[in-house]
Amino acid sequence: MENVLRPVIVVGGSVMLTLLVGWAVDRLLRRVDGRHHETPLWGLLRRGRVPFQLVLCTAMLRGSYAQAKLLEEHSIGIGRILTLTLIGSTAWLVVRIAAAVVETSYTRYATAHRDPARVRRVRTQVSLIQRVVSAIVGVVAVAAMLLTFPAMRAAGASLLASAGVLGIVAGVAAQSTLSNLFAGLQIAFGDMVRLGDTVVVDGEWGTVDEITLTFLTVRTWDERRITMPVSYFTSKPFENWSRGSAQMTGIVFFHVDHSAPVEAMREKLRDILRECPAWDGRDYGLAVTDSTPNTMQVRALGTAKDADDIWTVRVTVRERMMRWLTEDHPYALPRVNTAGAAPPPGRTLQGPRRDQDSAATHSFEPPRTGTGRG
Repeated sequence: MENVLRPVIVVGGSVMLTLLVGWAVDRLLRRVDGRHHETPLWGLLRRGRVPFQLVLCTAMLRGSYAQAKLLEEHSIGIGRILTLTLIGSTAWLVVRIAAAVVETSYTRYATAHRDPARVRRVRTQVSLIQRVVSAIVGVVAVAAMLLTFPAMRAAGASLLASAGVLGIVAGVAAQSTLSNLFAGLQIAFGDMVRLGDTVVVDGEWGTVDEITLTFLTVRTWDERRITMPVSYFTSKPFENWSRGSAQMTGIVFFHVDHSAPVEAMREKLRDILRECPAWDGRDYGLAVTDSTPNTMQVRALGTAKDADDIWTVRVTVRERMMRWLTEDHPYALPRVNTAGAAPPPGRTLQGPRRDQDSAATHSFEPPRTGTGRG
């Protein structure tokens, strides 16, 4: 009877105590979170309930397994499994706690600062720091697991002795990976590009959607995802429309006839922008920037608070201006000139030829015929 009750008491007691402590801690965190709405820390810590219970249960089983006297012939293997589980669950719990602390710090910073550029910069740094912490904790956990095996501890000296050679080989083999890793850190703390920035890369316009230590994802306007190594942004030029202030100036070009009413177009541009909600009211303008034998180029510009609104401003101006020209000033649209050039003032189209004929007539005098005095 004792051989049956002992394992039940040890294992069942560990499980019941784990559930009870986990429930109590969760209730405590919920109550504290209800009292302190200004910080999400306590609510985020509740995400670590499962790894916390796993750590607690595994630790109690690992410490009391010898008293359970269950499967004693496999005690070494079971003890090693419990140790590996304890290390893994501890790493899981540490990652959850670190994520909660980092997310809370970012939330407080975003609440206290209204500058979108600074908030995106901190968000990028926080995201990469969280990934670095998770990677370090994972590597330490795997190393601790490997050191639980006697064979691995015996091989540790030889591994350390050849660490220099292995480091050189690994550095050469993983040169691209290491460059991307350092490029990711450079992007995080060098403030080159941030999450949410509007960028133009290889002619593609989009928003930075994800940044990791090795790659970066750009979400285009048509919902495509462009993934590229982060080393691209440290070695090649690219456009960052969100760098500094998010305000932008949009430009629309029109090709019109030389007789187009430029002043009326300028007034129409003002009316269009006043009716466009995306225009921020900072500036507008219209000017003739170039001319060709058949057309002249007119540039219209307007301002907006960010890249999304400037796109709306540009398409609105282009659409309504072209419709206005078509309906009210059709003569201002580009035309293919097939007629001859207009003659200079005072001359007709065949003026030079007539002048030549006239000159020839005046230079020739017919012989006079008459009776002369005799």
